[in-house]
Order: sequence, then structure tokens, then C-alpha cells
Amino acid sequence: MQGESGIDRRAFLQRLGMAAGGLAVAPLAARLGAEPAPATPLPAMPSSEFQFARLRYDSGDWDYNPKVCANVLDAVMQYTSIPVSQQEIVITADSAELQAFPFLFMTGHKLVRFTERERQGIIRYVENGGVLFSDDCNHDVNGLYSKSFEAEMHRAFSGPDVLAKIPNHHSLYHAFFRYPDGAPQTSQELNGWGDNIVHDYMRGIEHAGRLGVIYSNKDYGCEWDYDWKNKRFRTTDNTQFSVNLIVYAMTA
Repeated sequence: MQGESGIDRRAFLQRLGMAAGGLAVAPLAARLGAEPAPATPLPAMPSSEFQFARLRYDSGDWDYNPKVCANVLDAVMQYTSIPVSQQEIVITADSAELQAFPFLFMTGHKLVRFTERERQGIIRYVENGGVLFSDDCNHDVNGLYSKSFEAEMHRAFSGPDVLAKIPNHHSLYHAFFRYPDGAPQTSQELNGWGDNIVHDYMRGIEHAGRLGVIYSNKDYGCEWDYDWKNKRFRTTDNTQFSVNLIVYAMTA
């Protein structure tokens, strides 16, 4: 495992002032693509920086889209005052340190298969307030990643609402930028793998009134996998939605 960290997640949230909803991020953008007004900067707290954590699982290509972390962190720094660490953390689901990270990124094309220890680790992670964002690089509802990940979630969680549709009015879609039509589309959805459909929504698993798993077939990973220095050449910053994911994970 890379990037071992001894920071306790509760202490992390308290030091950032989030226990009472006081995270110092910029106000909501009025519409997609609009930059938020400047926020009051947070004091420097190197030991309490947000760290981008990626889930390692042995059954598939968990390390696909390696540039996602750099682009997501660039977006968080550009639009909010959340202090960030530049290092990506790679961690397994059965690690005792998983609870320290409010947001966990997962991606791949291939088989998703967890051991029982890993499955229990994900359950604990969700029950303790973590948010797992699982992004299907196949962007295909019938692909191997999709079928096997969904099966794993049904093994781990029970009830009729496992992986239920996330409605467009959900707070995730206005946690920072406003997305009145729900999850933004990606150019990847209409390219490759033969599905040729746009996925109109994402799905999730709730615990204690908040999303603990956010599941996408929209392939944001490939959409965000480019050299962050090239973002300045884009007419629209396609990483803005990642800010919503991070802010939701840290404040909801």
C-alpha cells in the first residue's frame, strides 16, 4: 500500500471546521461553468489536507486512468479553499487506514471481485461516513465491470434501494456547482465499446440519509485522464463535477 497516513478522519473534519458544516469553500456557482465567488482561505493545516484515495483491488485494472488524481486536485484547488495533498493514496478495502479518507475513487474495465475482508471493509467505510465513487470505464450497462461491481454491492448491502437511481434534485448535484439535469454527460459515453447510449443518471447506496456509494457508467475517469496543464486549452472545464463529488463527500 502506498501513502500510509495516521490521520483520524473525525479529527480531520474537526480541524477543517466541518463538524458544524463550516467548511470554507466558495459559494455555489449559479450555473454549470460559472466560477464561484472567492472564498475565505482556510488556515494552513498540512497534516489535515484532503488526500485523493484510489481503491486497489486485485481482480481488475484498478490503476487505469492515472492522471485523474492530478486533474481532480487541480479543480479542487482552483474552485475551493480546501487544502490538498499532491500525492495520490492507493489503498485496499481491508486496510485499517481506509476510514481516514472521506472520498475513495474506484475505476476499471475488468472483473470486480472482493474478498470477504475487503467486502466488510467497504461496509465499514460506508457506515462510518465515507463515499466510494465507482466509475465504470466500459460505460456499458452490460460490461464486465458493471455486472461484477453491481453483484459485489448486492453482496455487501441489502434492501430494495441498493444502487437506486440518484434523482436529479439530489444535493450531490448542487453541492458546489449546480447541475439541474443531474449527472453531466461525458464525451466517452458515445465513443467506443458499442453501447452508443447516454446514461441519464447515476446510481447509489445510501446510509443514514447520505450517499455512501456513488456509481457511474459515464466514464468520468477517461474524461478526466489528461495532462492537467492542457486544461487551459479547453473551452469548458470538464473536471468541475469532481468538485461536487469531493465537497459532498466532505460535508454531507
